[in-house]
Amino acid sequence: MGDKVKRVLFVNSEIFPYIPESPISTVGRTLPQGIQERRKEIRAFMPRYGCVNERKFSLHEVIRLSGMNIIISDTDRPLSIKVASISAARLQVYFIDNDEYFHRKQLYCDEKGRFFHDNGERAIFFARGVLETVKKQRWAPDIVHCSGWISQVLPLYLKKAYRDDPIFSSSKVVLSLYGDTPSEKFEDSFAGAIPFGPVTKEDVGLEGPVDGTLLASLAVRYADGIIYGVPEIGEGLEAIVKKSGLPTLPFDGASIEDGSYIDRYNSFYESIL
Repeated sequence: MGDKVKRVLFVNSEIFPYIPESPISTVGRTLPQGIQERRKEIRAFMPRYGCVNERKFSLHEVIRLSGMNIIISDTDRPLSIKVASISAARLQVYFIDNDEYFHRKQLYCDEKGRFFHDNGERAIFFARGVLETVKKQRWAPDIVHCSGWISQVLPLYLKKAYRDDPIFSSSKVVLSLYGDTPSEKFEDSFAGAIPFGPVTKEDVGLEGPVDGTLLASLAVRYADGIIYGVPEIGEGLEAIVKKSGLPTLPFDGASIEDGSYIDRYNSFYESIL
């Protein structure tokens, strides 16, 4: 044990310092560094929200990875990949960008607190953008660790749309659950926009209005292990996790505080591969 996992792909909704400190963004910053220091290769991705200051953080476009189009609901959306470095951690972060989806200053709600009407499409674009970019890099992850609700379409795509691709055929999904599950409903067209390629409506299995708990249940269905990122994830979501029977790593606040959580997570990765 200890050397089965060679490569870990981190798919985060938030990473500090690009986004202010929060349970997700803080772990999003320290975990990839810690796993890298344990002699594993890592890649880290997040959306390029409009509040991420490109000049301050020296983001630049990766031309060789950009230029793809992702079709969602019969509309072509150009994918741009940007990258920045956290020099103190010797860590690169890749950003999924699109003018239509990610150039707003707010993350998920407008200045009046209204949930963006296309948040579901943004999650689809983010998931497919990450997977297509990693595929283009020809970098095969052993573990794909998803954190934050906007990453929660990715487990379905990985297990259904990319299951025969040698880049992802052996990848296992770890899902960190936080207190960020949206209570709002996504757009009515969200569930119908998720299928593409070999992914069918039956694979998605969502009907009627979709809220954050239903989206999380979809991610749990295609995950291989669950990590509790906060003490409480909500009764409904906790019941879904328990029913799944998946290996689960409980929240441990002390280990988050002293940094020993990195070894706990590292051991958890090894246990599910």
